[in-house]
Amino acid sequence: MRALLSAAERRVFERLDSAQKIQSFLDRLRVNFELTAETAMSPRHVLKKRMAHCAEGAIFAAAALAYHGKPPLLMDFQALPSDEDHVIAVFKERGLWGAISKTNHAVLRWRDPIYRSPRELAMSYAHEYFLWDGKKSLLAYSRPFSIARFAPKRWLISDDDLYWLLDALDESPHKPIAPKAALRRRRHTSKVERRALAVVEWPDPRKKKRGG
Repeated sequence: MRALLSAAERRVFERLDSAQKIQSFLDRLRVNFELTAETAMSPRHVLKKRMAHCAEGAIFAAAALAYHGKPPLLMDFQALPSDEDHVIAVFKERGLWGAISKTNHAVLRWRDPIYRSPRELAMSYAHEYFLWDGKKSLLAYSRPFSIARFAPKRWLISDDDLYWLLDALDESPHKPIAPKAALRRRRHTSKVERRALAVVEWPDPRKKKRGG
């Protein structure tokens, strides 16, 4: 990986030597609202553009973990068709699992490494994964998906969008979070919980424009 990166890129990755530092770096990046077109930028282009959406942030986080000799693992969340899927980077410390997540909302964020299994980690997202009307929407999660199976040149520094990688992640084995009957009985979130969904880290410029 080091041979593929420029000196400036290596300096960035050298500083990101812990999961917490990687998360803080992602928090400082602007959200990629895909104003002109959908994207799936490589870590190199995330650094150039200084912005990322959830999948781009997760791949960047996996790259930073790999740079420091840790497994580059992703986890995919699949939701109802009326909601959006979400991608996180997962890591293990002292035998326990945690997650790095790029999101603009107050939910679906970082997880401390306190979970005993990938399933336990995934289930920590189940309650807060909901739509604006309060309907809970998470359906399934992937097993930790290693991008080490692919040559770093294909995903670390690519000038092309990484749709092929996201397709491979989406098509990888997923497990349902609960039986269908249990999913149908989920209680809607309360009004105060839904208000938390309106809290954002980065204002959407399209909404500013519409508001005059």
